[in-house]
Amino acid sequence: MIADHRQPGRLIVLSAPSGAGKSTLKDLILKRMPELVYSVSYTTRSPRPGEVDGRDYHFITAERFKDMIARDEFLEWAEVFGRHCYGTGRGWVEARLAEGRDVIADLDVAGAASVRKLKPEALLVFMVPPTAGELRRRLAARHTESEEEAARRLAEAQAEIGRRSLYDFLLINDDLDRTLAEFEAIIRHGRGRAMAETEGFWPRFFGER
Repeated sequence: MIADHRQPGRLIVLSAPSGAGKSTLKDLILKRMPELVYSVSYTTRSPRPGEVDGRDYHFITAERFKDMIARDEFLEWAEVFGRHCYGTGRGWVEARLAEGRDVIADLDVAGAASVRKLKPEALLVFMVPPTAGELRRRLAARHTESEEEAARRLAEAQAEIGRRSLYDFLLINDDLDRTLAEFEAIIRHGRGRAMAETEGFWPRFFGER
């Protein structure tokens, strides 16, 4: 039997508040670095217009989701707002990592915390817009949230940022091309704005209205 000397791949977690541009950045980095593979999450909610099963999410029933939990088939999972469940499939991710592939996962802070416990070697990256005011403007420009919903999302963003020490690197999405280049440098070389070195940024972030 020939030994497999391939180095295992690395799990890369990208988190961001709603409106920060996480989905756009994820799509761009996958095009820029085709060697990366994306972990498609499972969800119990119904597909939205334009969403494709297996590409955007694996859309499954609540019964199957509960069965997967019982079988310990998730790296992380959560019930969101008491309505729908989302989770990251353990088997697929583990198989890709064993093949030496780097896997990118789009997770919230709670999911990232779960991954950190299971895989302390994972690379965790948090992205924000340049200011809270810009985040508010981006949410308003989507015309999908009421003022109350936008205020709740901003409060959630502040709570998430309160757990920033969980992450290894910070991306400030003030220019998409630069943010993409910084994300690539973090993945390829481990170079970027380390979270421990960015404390001076946060008063400025929350200070602008």
